[in-house]
Amino acid sequence: MGQRRVAITGLGLVSPFGDKLSDFFQHILNGESAVGLFRIDELPRVLAIPFVSCPGFDANAILGKALAGTMDRYAQLGTAAAFAAWDDAGLGREQGVENRENWGVTWGTALGGTLAYEKGYRELWQKGRERISPLSVILGMNNAANAHISIQLGLGGVSMSCTVACASSTIAIGEAFRRVRSGEAPIMLTGGSDVPQAYGVVRAWEALRVMASGDATTSASACRPFSADRSGLVLGEGGAALVLEDWQHAVARGASIHAEIVGYGTTCDHAHLVRPEAAGQVRALRAALTDAALRSDEIDYINAHGTATIEGDPVEAEALREVFGACVTKPAVSATKSMHGHLLGAAGALEAIVTVLALRAQAIPPTAHLDRIDPACAGVDHVISARRDRPLRAALSNSFAFGGSNAVLAFRAAFR
Repeated sequence: MGQRRVAITGLGLVSPFGDKLSDFFQHILNGESAVGLFRIDELPRVLAIPFVSCPGFDANAILGKALAGTMDRYAQLGTAAAFAAWDDAGLGREQGVENRENWGVTWGTALGGTLAYEKGYRELWQKGRERISPLSVILGMNNAANAHISIQLGLGGVSMSCTVACASSTIAIGEAFRRVRSGEAPIMLTGGSDVPQAYGVVRAWEALRVMASGDATTSASACRPFSADRSGLVLGEGGAALVLEDWQHAVARGASIHAEIVGYGTTCDHAHLVRPEAAGQVRALRAALTDAALRSDEIDYINAHGTATIEGDPVEAEALREVFGACVTKPAVSATKSMHGHLLGAAGALEAIVTVLALRAQAIPPTAHLDRIDPACAGVDHVISARRDRPLRAALSNSFAFGGSNAVLAFRAAFR
């Protein structure tokens, strides 16, 4: 059995800009920031940090109160995004219409149900209670989101969670892509979700000294990837999902195709837990290009990992220079975390959607707040100030994680 083409037939998300794809992407194209000042004041010390939240998300309204009550917020966000992608693919949520025994789910999350466990600690240690909710285990487990999605949609194939820090959902998408391309599954639902607003999680990131500072006035521009005056990353919550489908299967049922996923490369720096290395990222980029049978000069756009950390951005820029520096026309590069924040395990899925929408619209979003490029991040074609409209044939989306795990996805504009 030869390799199959893989179509992207469904996209869904829960974002700070809402759950409508067109609205979300228009905000991103306009360079608008969703970052605001977020207060965590359940414990004696009040924290106020730049953060991206989804205040309009109503799990009870979208999922129903009974189902939502069995989920931590990360699973609620993920299941809502998955349902939206499923609906966008025109597959219908009713079961029994077709045989779904080999359709599957791969899902990314870095934190899983951390909020559920933190609630349990608070009940035991602050309130002095002897017992916590009997739902705590199923609320907190990292495979809760993919399990709920599989059950609700009747998907009998693989149901797997990937926890690889910031590369979690990119790797989940890549593994789903391989299953469809090999013929193992005609349809895979994939993506990621995370909610990094637990008090302990925020304090842990704060202790690393990699978080951007800001107040009510400056928070909107707190995340400034590749900028000379960047001060760190901004955490965010959300969920994003894609339906990957065997191309012929999609065509046979008359599905709309957003784009084609054509390559996946993943490597490990095998050097340091938190300090990235350009060599590992270079190998991941080249592996994705080889897997996609694409030359470096055929890539028109790269959605950078671009977290706005002091150490990370120059390393990514170095890797991009190494792979694309000899191209006559270099690919345009933007880091959309500047607007939607860093969703940790869900970041790769959200940025994969941004990349697909860019291919579909033939328009590249900018890196917001990038007024003065750090000389260490120069030598690549940064998209600054405003969107860039240009013909787009192929694009990459990068995710480079703690632990030295690197993952890159390659996409191509849809054509029959």
